[in-house]
Amino acid sequence: MTDPTDTPVGAPVPGWSPPPVPGGDILEGRHARLEPLNSASHGAALFRAVDGHDRLWTYMPYGPFETEQAYCDWVDGVTADSALSFYAIFNRDTGAWGGVASYLRIAPEAGSIEVGHINLAPGLAQTAAATEAIVLMMGWAFEAGYRRFEWKCDALNRPSRRAAQRLGLSYEGIFRQAVVVKGRNRDTAWFAAIDKEWPALRDAYDAWLAPSNFDADGRQKRALGAFTTPIRVASDPTL
Repeated sequence: MTDPTDTPVGAPVPGWSPPPVPGGDILEGRHARLEPLNSASHGAALFRAVDGHDRLWTYMPYGPFETEQAYCDWVDGVTADSALSFYAIFNRDTGAWGGVASYLRIAPEAGSIEVGHINLAPGLAQTAAATEAIVLMMGWAFEAGYRRFEWKCDALNRPSRRAAQRLGLSYEGIFRQAVVVKGRNRDTAWFAAIDKEWPALRDAYDAWLAPSNFDADGRQKRALGAFTTPIRVASDPTL
């Protein structure tokens, strides 16, 4: 497509209007429930879930926290930041609070939103509830009208890169020397899904999360990647 001067331009976006910023809705799924994070309701339980698991904080710009009060002070700080929208994640299968995740780099004018600050205790990591928590956040974003859902992580954080790809987010490359975290260089790996991919991704998530895809012990019969791989437009070459 070109403009009147015969210069290539992007395709029109008919009827475009910026979507709303996240409003702190409770997000409910079969396995997970997400509530807007606050220290009074969630701080103590979340600290107990992550206490002693220092590797959870290796790639985070904060933590680990020595005391419950220090953790709650951190919660109060991030929830007071209007540029972030943090959720506490409740695992409905175990009845326990087990982690947090946040929207960030929220840019309604561009239709772009990122999920990050994902920190999952061992009891929540690699469960259906953990996957569904991100699916719920992605679903809210696309249903609200966002065009782009981003996932970024330290390029050395292979579990995070695998998780993004497993979810069907497409690999977009490495930003070299993107930031300095805890006095160390961080190259950042980028992944994203866009709105036209959402219907197929939603169907893939529904198929994976269906009770028929799990045995009596809760083990998956088909991996999520089996459903999402055909949707990705680019794969992480390191995985």
